[in-house]
Amino acid sequence: MNAQKIFEVVKKSDYSKRYKELHWEGGFTEYLNMVIENPLVARTAFQRIYDMISSYGNTTYVEYKKKITHYKFFDDPIDHGKDAIFGLDVHLMKLVNVFKAASLHYGPEKRVILLHGPVGSAKSTITRLFKKGIESYSRTPEGALYTYKWTNLAEVLKMENHLACPMHEDPLHLVPSERRAAVLEVINKNRDLDKTVRIQGELCPPCRYIFNGLMEHYQGDWQLIIDNHVRVSRLILSEQDRIGIGTFQPKDEKNQDSTELTGDINYRKIAEYGSDSDPRAFNFDGEFHVANRGIIEFVEVLKLDVAFLYDLLTASQEHKIKPKKFAQTDIDEVIIGHTNEPEFKKLQNNEFMEALRDRTVKIDIPYITKLSEEIKIYEKDFNAKTVPHIHIAPHTLEMAGMWSVLTRLEEPKKANLTLMQKLKLYNGKTTQQFTEDNIKELRKEANREGLDGISPRYVQDKISNALVIDKGNGCINPFIVLNELETGLKGHSLLNDDELRKHYKELIAEVKKEFENVVKTEVQRAISADEGAIEKLCGNYIDNLKAYIQKEKVKNAYTGIDEEPDERLLRSIEEKIDIPESRKDDFRREIMNYIGALAIEGKTFDFRMNERLHRALELKLFEDQKDTIKLTTLVSNVVDQEAQSKIDVVKNRLIKNYGYCEVCATDALGFVASIFARGDALKRAN
Repeated sequence: MNAQKIFEVVKKSDYSKRYKELHWEGGFTEYLNMVIENPLVARTAFQRIYDMISSYGNTTYVEYKKKITHYKFFDDPIDHGKDAIFGLDVHLMKLVNVFKAASLHYGPEKRVILLHGPVGSAKSTITRLFKKGIESYSRTPEGALYTYKWTNLAEVLKMENHLACPMHEDPLHLVPSERRAAVLEVINKNRDLDKTVRIQGELCPPCRYIFNGLMEHYQGDWQLIIDNHVRVSRLILSEQDRIGIGTFQPKDEKNQDSTELTGDINYRKIAEYGSDSDPRAFNFDGEFHVANRGIIEFVEVLKLDVAFLYDLLTASQEHKIKPKKFAQTDIDEVIIGHTNEPEFKKLQNNEFMEALRDRTVKIDIPYITKLSEEIKIYEKDFNAKTVPHIHIAPHTLEMAGMWSVLTRLEEPKKANLTLMQKLKLYNGKTTQQFTEDNIKELRKEANREGLDGISPRYVQDKISNALVIDKGNGCINPFIVLNELETGLKGHSLLNDDELRKHYKELIAEVKKEFENVVKTEVQRAISADEGAIEKLCGNYIDNLKAYIQKEKVKNAYTGIDEEPDERLLRSIEEKIDIPESRKDDFRREIMNYIGALAIEGKTFDFRMNERLHRALELKLFEDQKDTIKLTTLVSNVVDQEAQSKIDVVKNRLIKNYGYCEVCATDALGFVASIFARGDALKRAN
């Protein structure tokens, strides 16, 4: 491919046509016609952000008997999931409801939105999504918005010939205040309440100065001003170009200057215009000015100097800011900040900050407490595409996520419930003992759940270390990552409590035990993966079960003689899933009733239909085949050819069915072999 072909590719993208659409320019009359035809072009910043979120659609689901809305915008469709938010649907739903209420002028549009939560809980990511989203939305036909510029000023006012509104105001601000009611009556005639246009705010100081000068020149003829000196243009919001998106970050307390927010005097132009109160001698380029029509982010907002916080009071409640030596100036923007808990506690305890607390809508953004959602964070960063040179063994990210979630959960108050069981309940596993109502109650009991614990950033850092060090010969497994997590606790910058550090280490030991059970189960299933053998064993069990329930005899397939049901066979299977002798009849009737119900519907029973029975049959078959495979010989490194071929079959099943590679499949078999070897040694010792 040569350079010419690249140019041809760019031309085919219709770039020129798109550029013209985004840089449309026309007269004020054309803009008025646009507003009449489509009032959405004159939306407020809150309305535009709510419509932007809604434009991506949503899905609903029920969790713990409560309807939850998942907004697809938070999957980051703009950047293909780069900043996707996982596991926070309930909290994001509350946040979107704030925008919805603000878009309807119910009150939250006069508040500072404060995202509150521990470090690494996605507060900055959510804000970044909003900024990225509104920037992208302003480029679409649905999200189009407009501003204006002054033209042909040199001869009339003896100043620069062209001047764009420094605050990118809505052109409707050019309608004189005393005539707005009449204009809106015409625009909103026969229009639904939710589609009515409002004109909120006055011209900024420079535009007001020009407008007043032109009114004087044309002896109050407003239409001459509009026709001769105003051009309306499409406005594209851009953080890079500092248009409609602002960010303010606190610096050293001694160097904080509120003019960064509200603009400052241009001392070079004072000599030219003769006064520091002339709007032409002032730079209206503070972050509040820049963010007009869009959104302003306050990073660690509560670390700001008190002088800045006072600016926030009028900016949120009255939608006005006070530049030095000028009257209050109107703004239309979403003010969103984020803070950690220590700073928020300081705000709560500061009696002089009551006014700010009263003007704040706090949205909690906690850590994820659902394992499946936590895993998605790590899968996004560590997968076959991002880490092509190292294989990540099955359950590695799951076990890392399991530990991080465990650190965030509060100890359950129920005596018969462990922290690991609580994690599994939160992850969607319900039992007869713990229903959805019980889980809902567990969540209500835990007031601080998700506000403490280990940040995903720490886990991501340690997984990265494990990948770089590569102790697993091209494959990292859960033990490598868990050991890395444990070692790192000694130098964890946010962990100063020795008791807490000890507790976190104990949780790592719990996760290792859980992994032992998981890998043992998978190896057992790989060994007993012969479905034909399971089906045969199931048929034998069902025949004896029917005979037992119906008090009949079973015909021996080899001798043809009727015999009593094989109680030994029945119990050898049932014991694998801990069915006690006292409950065996209940379990057997449950299976028979299920088979009977299927028969009425014309269906045939299959062992896969009952998870518990399926697991019991697998374990029974594993026990019967374990010795023929001679798995424990792996530990002694003396494996004959016949046994090796059987082990290779099992290894291939692990690779094909469970996502293992050659390295981690061998490690898994060796690990499980050592467990069985320990078990055999204990039996001999006893």
